[in-house]
Amino acid sequence: MATTAQLFEEPFDADEYIERLAWRTPGGGSKGGAEAFDPKRLLEEFENHIEELKQLDEKIQRRVEKLEHQCHREAKEFAHKVQDLQRSNQVAFQHFQELDEHISYVATKVCHLGDQLEGVNTPRQRAVEAQRLMTYFNEFLDGDLRSDVFNNPDKIKEAADIIQKLHLIAQELPFDRFADVKAKIASKYHDLERQLIQEFTAAQRRGEIGRMREVAAVLLHFKGYAHCVDVYIKQCQEGAYLRNDVFEDTAVLCQRVNKQVGEVFSSPETVMAKLIQNIFEYKLQAHVKEKLDETRHSDVEQYLKNLYDLYTRTTALATKLTEFNLGSDKHTFLSKLIKSIFSSYLESYIDMERDYLRTRGAMILQRYYDSKNHQKRPIGTGSIQDLKERIRQRTNLPLGPSIDTHGETFLSPELVVNLLQETRHAFERCHRLSDPSDLPKNAFSIFLLLVDHLCVEHIDYALEIGLSAIPSSDAKNANLYFLDVVQQANSIFHLFDKQFNDQLMPLISSSPKLAECLHKKKEVIEQMEVKLDTGIDRTINCMVGQMKHILATEQKKTDFRPEDENNVMIQYTAACSKVCAYVSRQVEHVRKSMDGKNVDTVLTELGVRFHRLIHEHLQQYSYSSMGGMLAICDVAEYRRCAKDFRVPLVLQLFDTLHALCNLLVVAPDNLKQVCSGEQLTNLDRNLLHAFVQLRVDYRSARLGRHFS
Repeated sequence: MATTAQLFEEPFDADEYIERLAWRTPGGGSKGGAEAFDPKRLLEEFENHIEELKQLDEKIQRRVEKLEHQCHREAKEFAHKVQDLQRSNQVAFQHFQELDEHISYVATKVCHLGDQLEGVNTPRQRAVEAQRLMTYFNEFLDGDLRSDVFNNPDKIKEAADIIQKLHLIAQELPFDRFADVKAKIASKYHDLERQLIQEFTAAQRRGEIGRMREVAAVLLHFKGYAHCVDVYIKQCQEGAYLRNDVFEDTAVLCQRVNKQVGEVFSSPETVMAKLIQNIFEYKLQAHVKEKLDETRHSDVEQYLKNLYDLYTRTTALATKLTEFNLGSDKHTFLSKLIKSIFSSYLESYIDMERDYLRTRGAMILQRYYDSKNHQKRPIGTGSIQDLKERIRQRTNLPLGPSIDTHGETFLSPELVVNLLQETRHAFERCHRLSDPSDLPKNAFSIFLLLVDHLCVEHIDYALEIGLSAIPSSDAKNANLYFLDVVQQANSIFHLFDKQFNDQLMPLISSSPKLAECLHKKKEVIEQMEVKLDTGIDRTINCMVGQMKHILATEQKKTDFRPEDENNVMIQYTAACSKVCAYVSRQVEHVRKSMDGKNVDTVLTELGVRFHRLIHEHLQQYSYSSMGGMLAICDVAEYRRCAKDFRVPLVLQLFDTLHALCNLLVVAPDNLKQVCSGEQLTNLDRNLLHAFVQLRVDYRSARLGRHFS
């Protein structure tokens, strides 16, 4: 059986079990060994082992039945025990309920007894207190304060409590019968009050927080409590303002006092608010008044700077003070304090700002023109001036004498920076010092002053002078400075536009004044653009006039009808060379003076007029065969010059003109073929015929028949 039990080791595997049994049986091994395989013996061993297993099974079954019987018996016993415990628990719970009811009954009786005792004791205590107060009252009535409480300085707290109560009682007594005693009690009341305040002050000087708290608690019921707070506030400020920075000193003082008032007073937020109010109404207001009154009438610029600085620092201080407990609505409280200091100054701020900007702007302008030794010319207004302006815009005729500015544009970057700097400071002050409801209106008024000084009095005036300085189109060797005016005016207006977006827009973006500002800006731009366009157009006319003058003086009729057809050594004529050089300089000048699409627009107009001039100029001459070749060379040079314009239209016009010039040299029999070419096929036949007529052999070769 022991061997069998060993064969049942976990984990059990039936196949493994049979193999192990066979291996243990002599002669039962499948692979053979010392003894040969004996099946009979193996069978016998299996049968014996089966019998052993049956016996083992019966034994285990009997043991299981025994254990099950034992388990059923113990379960019944446990169930009986549980039932007994439940019955005991129910009995105990009933006893507990009875005990709880009894305890509640006793507690009710005790509370009732306590109320009865308190009802008896309270009147008794009141009676004792009344008797005690009557005893002290009798001492005042007799005029002899014998009690130790009134004569011992260490018992001043008890004396204060007594005298405060006697003072309340005395106020209810009739004056005619108790006038003398009421006066004595009042005298003692004020005397104790004075002593308590002196004690509080001494404790504050010694830094005894505990003693200060005790005295403040006693004084809380006296009328002099407010005076105690005032003394505390006054003494806190002693030695606190030793530096020149009153704002920094105030912040440090409040930070220090804030920690102390919570330990001394029962309502620290009230004391803290009163301290801050005292500082604002006396220290800060006196400081602001001193700083502003000394410059208000003598130096407006410094006054505005001081006002901005003081207001900014005061609001910054108020922001710091909001971290302290000052009551429920501390923001409104601090705003009222700031308003009480600055209201009289803020009411007149914008008027002083406008007056200062108006005076300052005029001074900056005048200082600039004085540095140029220039007497500013009045720009005419009215119907006659308007009529002249309309005529000038329509005809580009120079009305009135031309002015020689000697190359001066009368535009100053330094002046512009000064004006914009002053306006930027004004916008900053306006943002800080204006009431939110008045901010857009005030900012708009500052913007109008900037427009007047910068755009009207400076840029517009420079444009007017520049227009007057543009010579007539037939002037010789004219110096054209208007493009320099255009360049500087554009640069200045970019700065003006940047300030408009950066400084003004945030102040008016959400108000109706935005539309007014945008309209005013658009109006100024349009007025300037009209004058710029007029000046540029007249400048281009002068350029074309100068080209015409060069051609008239340098171009000779013999250039295109040379006497010796076989001895022409030049690539192009001198007139062409000088015109191209002049045009190249002007194109470069335009590129430096303009920006963006304006460059292409102006160069397109100049290129078209340049082409028209050359086209008309070439039609004034007759051409021999060699002269026609020279004309083609000239046009090729003009076309090379036209490439500098970088405008496709201008280059196309000169390509067509170059193709037209080929009609001056082509063989008569090839005229029709050339006229049908890609560049000439869309041109008017009369134009082609006109060019052919310029040939010296037009009549002899009967070239007109090709156009009949």
